[in-house]
Amino acid sequence: MSTFAEYAVSALLLVGGAFTLIGAIGLARLPDFYTRLHGPTKATTVGVGAIVVSSVIYFSTLGRGIGIEEVLITAFLFMTAPVSANFLAKAAMHLEVKTTENTRGQTWDQ
Repeated sequence: MSTFAEYAVSALLLVGGAFTLIGAIGLARLPDFYTRLHGPTKATTVGVGAIVVSSVIYFSTLGRGIGIEEVLITAFLFMTAPVSANFLAKAAMHLEVKTTENTRGQTWDQ
């Protein structure tokens, strides 16, 4: 494996781990459902995406080619994470889940 590929894999793993950690901290620390939903879905999608791209680079440089598993994981991740977050947000809106006082866009409480 070339030195550039090793640095790229290392950087992508660090970036992916950092985004995933930020998403997990956001899930634990943010005040209401909508902000808790926003933190993990955005940050974790980027985090897992970076980790999968690092896996593609690693196995491609070993001469095994691009595995169909990594491509499928990336495709399903980028298709299902936003859709599931949208469904959860719509369900919360229909159930009239309360937000914190300083959340923008509260039109039903006025």
